[in-house]
Amino acid sequence: MERLKNQMEFILEVDKLKKITRQSYITDGSRKENDTEHSWHLALMCLLLSEYSNEDIDVLKVMSMVLIHDIVEIDAGDTYAYDDAGNETKRERELKAAERIFGILPEDQRCSMMDLWEEFETGETREAKFAAVLDRVQPILLNHTTGGRAWREHEVREEQILKRNERTSEGSEKLWEFCRGMISENVARGSIIAGNGGQAGN
Repeated sequence: MERLKNQMEFILEVDKLKKITRQSYITDGSRKENDTEHSWHLALMCLLLSEYSNEDIDVLKVMSMVLIHDIVEIDAGDTYAYDDAGNETKRERELKAAERIFGILPEDQRCSMMDLWEEFETGETREAKFAAVLDRVQPILLNHTTGGRAWREHEVREEQILKRNERTSEGSEKLWEFCRGMISENVARGSIIAGNGGQAGN
């Protein structure tokens, strides 16, 4: 019963993820999405889009990875993708959070969750690369659908997006090509600042 008690405690703890607000707006533009919505969306995308991975992948592993990848933000908060200062301390904050939150679980599950989270963070396996694709594609898709609203608010530059996505094609060339078209369209209509200039903004 101690094992089950710890698992239930973890399940209740991660319910706090519902309160972590991201920068992307949901498709009708009425509000920003939260971390649980983001993670669910990625898991569904994995189920539907795994055929576009450059390599054969363990779909269940990728789904598990994207479902837990942002749990650390319960403690660390959501660090905006283009927040240079925030990203300098992101790793330290998130590692501390991972150790506390996954530490609630029984030891075997704590180890497996930590390993899965670290695999996503390192981004070297085929599953981690595809998980990263989904994590990059989803905000681009939401931004495109809402007329680039978050990009406009943060004065995001094209070079920032391209830098953030410099490895996205390693996981899926087809999905990156699809996103590249959306980025170009938003540059053309002024939702993304072309070339150099402007201010950083995720």
